[in-house]
Amino acid sequence: ELQVPASFSLSDAYPNPFNPVTTLELIMPIDGDMQVSVYNLAGQLVTTLASGYYQADTYALKWDAANVPSGIYFIQAEACGLISTQKVMLVK
Repeated sequence: ELQVPASFSLSDAYPNPFNPVTTLELIMPIDGDMQVSVYNLAGQLVTTLASGYYQADTYALKWDAANVPSGIYFIQAEACGLISTQKVMLVK
């Protein structure tokens, strides 16, 4: 029997603070559109980690910020009609 995740969730980024790579785990309980984006403090889009239609599953997401300046960023995941946001700190 296939195990389907029970609820949408975004794990804490690890490591945090990080240099230059951090990872997160996103759980999609049902098939649907998913978007995971990184924003700077000014609210500008820095990069998109995932975008599109995904099946219900658990996804490991990695952000390699080697070409981004040190600072505080927000990772926002949108899926299943829910939004989860967390703050990460890049220290070079």
